[in-house]
Amino acid sequence: MQNPLLYTYRRCPYAMRARMALIIADMAFDAHEVSLRDKPSDMLALSPKGSVPVMLLPSGQVLEQSWDIMHWALTQQGASDWWVGAQTDENRKWLAKNDGDFKHHLDRYKYPERYENSDRNIYRVEALQTFLLPLNTRLERRRFLGGEQPCAMDIAIFPFVRQFAGVEPDWFAQQTMPSLQRWLANWLASDLFVHCMHKLPSQITVKFPPLDTHRRLTMPIGSPIN
Repeated sequence: MQNPLLYTYRRCPYAMRARMALIIADMAFDAHEVSLRDKPSDMLALSPKGSVPVMLLPSGQVLEQSWDIMHWALTQQGASDWWVGAQTDENRKWLAKNDGDFKHHLDRYKYPERYENSDRNIYRVEALQTFLLPLNTRLERRRFLGGEQPCAMDIAIFPFVRQFAGVEPDWFAQQTMPSLQRWLANWLASDLFVHCMHKLPSQITVKFPPLDTHRRLTMPIGSPIN
């Protein structure tokens, strides 16, 4: 049977979402690591928007949004708990905040040279006050956005927090956000994320290596909340 084909880019947080969902679902898939300077014509024919991830299903259907790929993968047999746990009104609001204002602030904090009259410190403070501190407060109640168990919303959001934390790691570590920082550290150390970041050859299609079943079942449980 033909595998789904994922056009991906290793460091893109949207593509990380898609890869992690497919790994959680234990879904065999082919992957094409895209060069952003030389995007493959086959991908552009499927999705003229030109951004990753893009997934071509065996049926011929094309999924162009990371959340749609996650939905498709996590509603397959055996992974539905991950999807269902994310479908609360509160979690949908977190997704909208992450993909909206937080992503806006993150881009201008990380890449101020791309935006005219952009003061990265202003956007750092905005991201901290409007998203990261409230997210820390949310994670003080439960260790995951899914409650006591992780859900799709955790893997949808943490790649963007990872990207933010990587701009000025020392500054991020000095902030008083222990629940958020613990949540992020747990995900970064998880077998799921480590496997998701497996380095692929560029500009060719290969089978994405499967995650060992035992490891898949033991990822991440997080540290107890004190």
